[in-house]
Amino acid sequence: MNIFNLSAARNKPANPLHDEARDWLVLLTSGQATVADAKALRAWCAQSPEHAQAFEQAKVIWQQLGAAAEQLERPRHFGRRAFLGGALAASAAVVMVQVGVPGGFSGLTADYRTAVGEQRQVQLSEGVSLELNTQTRISRVGQGIELLEGEVEVVAHLAQPLKVQAGQGWVSAAHARFNVRNTGNTVCVTCIEGSLSVDAAGNSVSLGSGRQLTYDAAGMDEPIVVDTQAVVAWREQVLVFNNAPLATVVDEINRYRPGMLVLLNKELGQRRVQARFSLQQLAGVALLIRDAYGAKCTELPGGVVLLS
Repeated sequence: MNIFNLSAARNKPANPLHDEARDWLVLLTSGQATVADAKALRAWCAQSPEHAQAFEQAKVIWQQLGAAAEQLERPRHFGRRAFLGGALAASAAVVMVQVGVPGGFSGLTADYRTAVGEQRQVQLSEGVSLELNTQTRISRVGQGIELLEGEVEVVAHLAQPLKVQAGQGWVSAAHARFNVRNTGNTVCVTCIEGSLSVDAAGNSVSLGSGRQLTYDAAGMDEPIVVDTQAVVAWREQVLVFNNAPLATVVDEINRYRPGMLVLLNKELGQRRVQARFSLQQLAGVALLIRDAYGAKCTELPGGVVLLS
């Protein structure tokens, strides 16, 4: 297809699905897309074969315009911006664009924060140390802290309990080492050493070493026994997956990797994974998934890779 064919294709009668598919490409390559956006795109493509086909067609035109722009010795982004045209107009996809800061608007004023792939240690006070994982935002709240988004390991040795707010609940501990994760509107609390209490959804639960529970706005799950070494493997620059769905693995990798992996194949996403990844491996993880599971990889600007 030459550049004139592409131009003619753009002048065809508007199709709402095609417009939304272009908007998804705008979002994915904006540098502001989140893991939640990737999940929303998977859901959008799964609505019908027509949705999936519209996105595939948008990808093809995107790639062809890039090649055509190179032939005309223009910057690649010029041709693609021309393709996008009015795609920045309000649509179902664009409305989903979120602030590209963990914790939303409140995350902009956080006292402590980490970027993608960054980990940071903070000595909060005498007797309290924090280890912030990737994409984490924390604010001071009185004598305690609020985990706005992300993940933190806390070590506390105090006369009075330290309080950690996360989502709609609180964690309290005087002598404990524990991990708190607040992602996707769900909070997961793991007691590594010592003991702590969790207050959420009208319940108060005590957790001892090796126990974990999750809660969200709908309620609190029962505590379970977990492998704490796997929970805090990120401290050793490692991600551990024990029989996890590939979709879950991809979402977790996206927390650490610049750009984004977008898994569009539902059946592929259900494949089970038993693996350990070094954080230094993540730049090439899309190729590992391609080779191990036969996924098709389509690269877009900004480190975005579509897996189908």
